[in-house]
Amino acid sequence: MSTISLAAGPVRPTSTRLRITARGRRVLVGLAAVPVAAAVGVAVLSGGLLSGGDAVAADGPGAPAGSYETVTVMPGDSLWSIAELVAPDDDPRDVVAALMNLNAIPSGGLDAGQSVAIPLEYSRP
Repeated sequence: MSTISLAAGPVRPTSTRLRITARGRRVLVGLAAVPVAAAVGVAVLSGGLLSGGDAVAADGPGAPAGSYETVTVMPGDSLWSIAELVAPDDDPRDVVAALMNLNAIPSGGLDAGQSVAIPLEYSRP
């Protein structure tokens, strides 16, 4: 026959401490970053909070009538050459900046046949 011996008193469960490895930390950080990256992607694609400040059309009138004249761009013309032509006594850099601002030209590129508005302060009499 065999005998079974029992310990006297109640048996307590042993508590173990949870330890997260470096790999486990990376997984948790990655899981937490997914919703943040998705929210930023949606904000950028929808042109919402993080957009670069797109132009917004207004209901009001544009530039007042008679506040500018137009010049047609000829082949080989540039904003610099137009600035020197319409305001030979002024600094061409200031005139080019005014032309780019009035015509909403993001870069200095012009196409032949394009109309460029010239502020009256730079137009010839």
